[in-house]
Amino acid sequence: MAKPVVIVVGADKGGVGKTTVCRTLLDYFSVNKVQTRAFDTESPRGTLKRFHSNITEIVDMTTTADQMRIFDTLNSGLSVTVIDVRAGLLSVALNSLRDIGFLDSVKSGQITFAVFHILGPSIASLDEIAETANFMNGAKYFLVKNFINDTQFFQWDQSTYDSYFHRIKGATELTIPKLNEMAYEQVEVASVSFVNFVANKGPLDEIANYSFVLRGYVRHWLANVWSEYDRIDLTDLTGTTAVPRSSET
Repeated sequence: MAKPVVIVVGADKGGVGKTTVCRTLLDYFSVNKVQTRAFDTESPRGTLKRFHSNITEIVDMTTTADQMRIFDTLNSGLSVTVIDVRAGLLSVALNSLRDIGFLDSVKSGQITFAVFHILGPSIASLDEIAETANFMNGAKYFLVKNFINDTQFFQWDQSTYDSYFHRIKGATELTIPKLNEMAYEQVEVASVSFVNFVANKGPLDEIANYSFVLRGYVRHWLANVWSEYDRIDLTDLTGTTAVPRSSET
């Protein structure tokens, strides 16, 4: 049996677009035929579940019972587990993973573990890097600059950023480009995955009537996001190969 893959997406600051990144990951694995499940830790209401309800469970990752729901079932037969960590809980979640012995299993090669750390524009995000790095032994660490909210990263001095970045052996940078604001809003209103919006499908896969123009913006943006995932060979984490695509999704 292939070893389980766990991807944590989070930040210690809210409003940086971590759930948006989760949604692109789930779409990416779907089109690449990778069996995936997701956990939404925005308990009790959930955010990610609105867009991927068929594969997403809402959990409270601070409780032992819900930690068991996630980590006692890693060998359920699904290749990838994606966890959307509630804003402010990334450090807490990583501490919990250390305490239950999960990170030891990662170090010994029993589990493939990756962290997508969504960075905000302030210097505080760089401090998060230093703290998170302590947990990355044996893990894949991706630093994500997410421009979905037109973030400028204006407070970053490049030399300062480099000093943080180079502390982490094997860390990889990713850039998520900005999506047209009206297109983003319409996907939110539709409460569907980006892939379904592009395909003009509703929440139940029924035929919808979304704007041709806005679908085009989402298609182009999603292709650019996925090209970043192709660049870092994301499917290699699961032992699969990316499905060939046209220049756009």
